[in-house]
Order: sequence, then C-alpha cells, then structure tokens
Amino acid sequence: MDHAVEKHFRLAREQATASYAPPPSVSVERNIGLKAHLQRIMPIFLTLRDDEGNGLATAMLPPYDGHDPAFRPIIVGPGNSDPYPEHESAIAILGKHFGLTLDRTRCYPYRRS
Repeated sequence: MDHAVEKHFRLAREQATASYAPPPSVSVERNIGLKAHLQRIMPIFLTLRDDEGNGLATAMLPPYDGHDPAFRPIIVGPGNSDPYPEHESAIAILGKHFGLTLDRTRCYPYRRS
C-alpha cells in the first residue's frame, strides 16, 4: 500500500525479536516461544480491504498485553492518504472491537491543521 506503517512493522519486529530471551533449559528448539513473544509485545497491524483484496487502510494498534497510554495508534490509507473520509465508520468499529478510540486527530499522522 506504499505507506509508512510498513516501516513501523519492520522496526517493531526487529525490536521484539531482539528482546526475546529463550528459556535457559531449552537447548534444541531455542526459538520455540518466539512467535508467542512477538504476538505479546508487538503492536497489532491490520489492513482494511475491499472485496477484491485491495488495501483501503492500515492500522497500527497497541499490543494485546495492555493499553499503553503513551502508544500512539496510526491509521493511514494507500500512499499515506487520509482513510477517514471514506472509512471512518469501519475505523470506529475497529476501535470499538479493541476498546480504543481511534479518532482522526490522534491516529492520522499527516493531517493538516
């Protein structure tokens, strides 16, 4: 979708992978818990798609393990466009599902004043 959230995903995955410490007693399958670790601490990345599978908006939400008040969700459309005019109701439903308020002023980083 050619947007900045891809950069955030790569960085979050690198940081989460680097923070993984396998259990000291495991010697054969050292990374057996890596997937669960990533799911616990990485932000959640979701893409709203149309019926043909084309991306309409991508969201970066806080990790499942808690709502960090300092975490700033990001929601952008293709090419960092503003998805709110067309998809505000879907974004609101997503926020309700995760117990978050995903308003444009907080989540769309490229808004013009």
